Amino acid sequence: MTDLAAADRAARTTATNRQAGSDARLEQHRVELTGYCYRMLGSAFEAEDAVQETLVRAWRSMDGFEGRASLRSWLYRIATNVCLDMLKRPQRRARPMDLGPASTVAAATLVALPEATWIEPIPDSSVLPADGDPAETAVARDTIRLAFVAALAHLPPQQRAVLILREVLRWKATEVAELLGTTVASVNSALQRARSTLATSGVTATDVAQPLDDEQQALLARYVDAFQRYDIDSLTALLHEDATLSMPPYALWLEGHVEIARWLLGPGEECRGSRLVPTVANGSPAFGQYRPSGPGGSHEPWALQVIELSAGRVVGINSFLDTARLFPLFGLPSRPQPQPAPSPQ
Repeated sequence: MTDLAAADRAARTTATNRQAGSDARLEQHRVELTGYCYRMLGSAFEAEDAVQETLVRAWRSMDGFEGRASLRSWLYRIATNVCLDMLKRPQRRARPMDLGPASTVAAATLVALPEATWIEPIPDSSVLPADGDPAETAVARDTIRLAFVAALAHLPPQQRAVLILREVLRWKATEVAELLGTTVASVNSALQRARSTLATSGVTATDVAQPLDDEQQALLARYVDAFQRYDIDSLTALLHEDATLSMPPYALWLEGHVEIARWLLGPGEECRGSRLVPTVANGSPAFGQYRPSGPGGSHEPWALQVIELSAGRVVGINSFLDTARLFPLFGLPSRPQPQPAPSPQ
């Protein structure tokens, strides 16, 4: 009996060690898989669900994985199938700018649309490896920008997968064909059509450096100072003449200095006295915004602002209002830290 018990313990230990080894091998691919699924799905939360389903399927099938392909390729095949299944819904995710023309403050109506309508932000740390190659990381960061992910959403799911695998991840056409179970000619044709659609989407590059250069840091410091003082003249002076303001889940969006200023001094007046806490989203600077709307004027979460910069100006203020889900995702506190008292004169 002693020998049998010892053999049983040894078998259990071996199985446990094998499972731990499999878990570790799979887990090391989580970040890059999350980046892939996010570009496919446009939602941080759906991407997380897709990656978790991918790893569960892979773990259940590890005994049957014979190594005919690399583990990484096998995981991407599973993740692609998971994403394609999730993309069978009729509606694609979008930004407010994709759903209709800019409004004016005078004609503004606040119509909230379901969460599944919107491209959602994601923390850089969820999709960009901390120790990645700098050149590859730069490409990865540029291709998680809100505008780029929204442009991808215009593509049919199969074309979307081909474009991401070929243009972002730099897979060979033969590798993509094998992953998708199709031919190289079909992959090349899908890539050509995807490029053509993307070229007409109007997506343009921003010029955010990482880490931020001195000019960008100074611009953001002026933005924070002007917003927290609610100096709208100073704030709008930092905006590009065609800058946009959007506020998902509302379909409303505004364009230009005049309309943005009118909004902030009109319906948006309750943002006066806000505090901004810095973070990073979609390769761009971002802030948790807290309004003084709580008991006794205490600050409460109001929006995650994702700021788009180009040519030394702010070109986009994207205020995502679903703070109940987004603030925990970005590790933002439920209350901002108290500001230090001013030094005596």
